[in-house]
Amino acid sequence: MKNYDIEKIRNIALLGGSGCGKTTLTEQLLNTAKATTRVGKIEDGNTVMDYDADEIEKKMSISMGIGHLSWDGHWINLLDTPGYPDYYGEQISASMAAETLLVVVNAAGSFDVGVELALELMARKKSSAKGVIVNRLDNEHAEYSKALEQISENSDFIPAPIFVPIGREAQFQGVVDIVKGKAYINDKIADIPADMQDEVEEYRMKLMEAVAETDDDLLEKYFEEGELTSEELSNGIRSGILKGALMPVFACSAGQNIGISALLNAFVEYLPSANAAKEITLINDGETKTIALKPDGDPVGYIFKSFSDPNVGDIAYVRLFSGAIKSGTEVYIPEKDSKDKIGTMYYILGKNRTDAPILRAGGIGGLVKLKVGCGLTSVMKPGTEFRVVAPELPAPVFWQTIHALNQSDEDKIGGALAKLIDDDPTAKAYFDSETKQQVISGLGEQQIGLIKKRLKTRFKVEAELEEPKVPYRETITSSAQVNYKHKKQSGGRGQYGEVYFRVRPTKRGEGFNFINGIVGGKIPSKFIPAIEKGLRETLDKGIIAGYQVVDIEVEVYEGSYHDVDSSEMAFKIASSQALKKGFKDSKPILLEPICNLQIIIPNEYMGDVMGDISTRRGKIQGMEQKGTKQILNAQLPLSELYGYFPALKSLTQGRGRFTKEISHFEKVPHEIVTKVIAAFEEED
Repeated sequence: MKNYDIEKIRNIALLGGSGCGKTTLTEQLLNTAKATTRVGKIEDGNTVMDYDADEIEKKMSISMGIGHLSWDGHWINLLDTPGYPDYYGEQISASMAAETLLVVVNAAGSFDVGVELALELMARKKSSAKGVIVNRLDNEHAEYSKALEQISENSDFIPAPIFVPIGREAQFQGVVDIVKGKAYINDKIADIPADMQDEVEEYRMKLMEAVAETDDDLLEKYFEEGELTSEELSNGIRSGILKGALMPVFACSAGQNIGISALLNAFVEYLPSANAAKEITLINDGETKTIALKPDGDPVGYIFKSFSDPNVGDIAYVRLFSGAIKSGTEVYIPEKDSKDKIGTMYYILGKNRTDAPILRAGGIGGLVKLKVGCGLTSVMKPGTEFRVVAPELPAPVFWQTIHALNQSDEDKIGGALAKLIDDDPTAKAYFDSETKQQVISGLGEQQIGLIKKRLKTRFKVEAELEEPKVPYRETITSSAQVNYKHKKQSGGRGQYGEVYFRVRPTKRGEGFNFINGIVGGKIPSKFIPAIEKGLRETLDKGIIAGYQVVDIEVEVYEGSYHDVDSSEMAFKIASSQALKKGFKDSKPILLEPICNLQIIIPNEYMGDVMGDISTRRGKIQGMEQKGTKQILNAQLPLSELYGYFPALKSLTQGRGRFTKEISHFEKVPHEIVTKVIAAFEEED
């Protein structure tokens, strides 16, 4: 790569739903610019971006693909993101590296969850340029205007067409650039077809009005003269896109290679350069500061994607905002509070790498042997504790436990999971100390299933997935008095300890309270800690179903001991057995965690979702309208939540989402208690 000025660099992330043609579009862009020698096909498993074995098998993108091309003296970095909702985190990560976010829409498709998620991401990224590429215009039932209407109806964006398609469906043969007043037919510049003159002029006037509304001076000129010059229109488009005030729309058929060169010309002509952001906000312990970005300034970068493969090695994809780095440059990783040196660097084109002697501001490259330790991290000059503000990633909505099938692999599974989760930070893994299970969570079944598969293919660890256990609690609803004498003689020194307890329930949330009511030395004070320890160990293990006992008070008020045979162990045993007896006499119950849910759904699915909540023992707390969506607040038992996401996805065609937090614990219905206790006794 020659040394491109930062003004000549474009960084573009392609967003959108699964099946809209992002990967095929990328293939055509790369080939048209002669960055590749052939056009790969998804069905043949030979595309540049989808090179992973799982992607080839599934015929869909799973990870972000990174490529670059040169066009008309400009360097363009392309980030091809997966559209399946389980891998939405890849789109969020890509948005950290690109100035321009383009949502690719299937002209023959409906408004699906992939488009919706992409538009929501665009709305959150206030500083990014946004645009639309209407693809697959050659398909049956393809409608350019309908695709734009769906965006307008389901978001706050107002698409502004720059291109107009020539022909429909099988007759689609090119596009008109209404700003330039030229057509692209068979990838060659031509005159606008005579029968389209009026249509193009109508589109041009609408575009002129949209551009004028992004700038007060242009608006005044437009009102006075009713017209903008071609130069004013072009400049206004670039300015409006840069400010995020104008959403340009382009048209093409990637599958038929129609409109691709026009698209590349538009990237260069209208989209902002890598120098669009003049400053960046950094954060440290809640304190923020804004610094200027300069090509000759201090290094400021962000690792937006990491990749780990035992056969390929570790590589971190970095976007450099300021300064320059090369092999041997010392950098600081504030998230890990560690220094490191840059090793070998590469320019990335799918799985292919080209040595990069230096990476300058505006560039995107791959770094090897950088000990970042996590997927999303900052690369700063040494001594800089401030870091780039990380994106907000979606919270998990699907949970499974995982364990190795072979005991010999249990020690390996933790490290292997950590590496896989570094590759996809929307997935989480943790050990639940209450249920004694390793839990992994993420955005859907496919994502979690892929983690299990890659444990085997990449790390040779076979694992099994199951639904997590619910961390129930045990407690009591009435009081009891109980005593227990532990007495054992087996020749020589025996064991002896006797305790009398008053067992009482406490208010919900108070936990465990131990009262020493012994007077007169009935039990020597040296044995009191052993009594409490016996209680606590029993409470932690559970009594009727193996779950932690909470909200209980135990008072030891009487007892007896033996001068020779009494010991701490004897009183621990007596304490434990007395508690178990007293607990069962105090009308024990199970408590289950209740979650607060905020469910976001399109209006048309409200009735079905509310009905489903009711069948899951849920309670509706309220609802509010937000744009075209309803926000439904509800409470749902955690036991019902584990399988909720697949059901919500089915009810809403994938467009429903939710967030949850544990609220409180409530009594478990009797019929469920019976099943839980029976399962515990069977295991025991």
